[in-house]
Amino acid sequence: MKVGVPKEIKNREYRVGMVPAGVRALTSRGHTVQVEKGAGLGSGIVDEQYAAAGATLVADPADIWAEADMICKVKEPQSSEYGLMREGQILYTYLHLAPAPALTQALLDRKVVGVAYETIQLADGSLPLLTPMSEVAGRLAVQVGAHFLQTAQGGRGQLLGGVPGTRPGKVVILGGGVVGLNAAKMAVGLGAHVSILDLNLDRLRRLDDIFRGSLDVLASSEYAIREEIATADLVVGGVLIAGARAPWLITRDMLPSMPTGSVIVDVAVDQGGCVETTHATTHDDPTFVIDGVIHYCVANMPSAVARTSTFALSNATLPYALKLADLGYVKALLGDPALLKGLNVIDGHVVCAPVAHDLGYDFVSAEEVLA
Repeated sequence: MKVGVPKEIKNREYRVGMVPAGVRALTSRGHTVQVEKGAGLGSGIVDEQYAAAGATLVADPADIWAEADMICKVKEPQSSEYGLMREGQILYTYLHLAPAPALTQALLDRKVVGVAYETIQLADGSLPLLTPMSEVAGRLAVQVGAHFLQTAQGGRGQLLGGVPGTRPGKVVILGGGVVGLNAAKMAVGLGAHVSILDLNLDRLRRLDDIFRGSLDVLASSEYAIREEIATADLVVGGVLIAGARAPWLITRDMLPSMPTGSVIVDVAVDQGGCVETTHATTHDDPTFVIDGVIHYCVANMPSAVARTSTFALSNATLPYALKLADLGYVKALLGDPALLKGLNVIDGHVVCAPVAHDLGYDFVSAEEVLA
């Protein structure tokens, strides 16, 4: 199979879809890998490393899109790339289609085989290709929040850990999954007063065991959220429904109750955000203010620490890339239930039920189309 790795073109996206180890793994099995020149520089990977691993370096990304049977990326195609996609081409990347109707329609029009990292799901419900970036984003959310709480950044001037004789900052985390757990580790480590809210009581029990009383674990409800955010310095939104649009847990009318200069970091922005006032921002212009509350809603947060993120992501994505390349997408998908859940669109059909529901498309089962 011919595998293509183009350079990411989303704003300040420095990650890359494959590392040299992945190239070596594919080429050693007889596959061809084309990597766009300079694709890895943002992650500290030079062209010579790719070449040494067996990749062919290509100057023009259009040539990669034109020849590759499978495109391995990090972020969803940008509008300038829509016309480069080909019928039957495997697009293996984060897609986040539920809040992206234009992209979804483009994939359908081009009859792309869209395999989304974020919906590949194991039998236990875990999301192995979303997990590493959720770990990064959860930890980064607290760093980012602490930065924007500084007075010079427009924040309320609260040091999350405080100092003796003052109160520590209060961090409220919505969602006790991977993002929430990692945000909590950072916030507790800084000495903040941390509350984490989730609907799943078993998950709260597990978090209570992990942190041994060093944070508050609360059953989530509208009432509890209103109570907690009213005194929060930093709120981290980390809820996820696989493949679907995130629910609004903080509504517009709740914002005036929050302290002026407090910060919301909505990690769920890729799926539309869990705050009603969320809209996607970029690393160039990361924040906006509504009712005195600073919103940080960068849709590719992990790119801020691109080297860590690229290698962490590649560790998870490579096994499935090898399976798709070795077997072809039909056998690979039908032979692996977890990978099959990653298939979002194929042959002009939406085969991911949450995406079909949220965007108003007819749902067709993946097995039916593949058959």
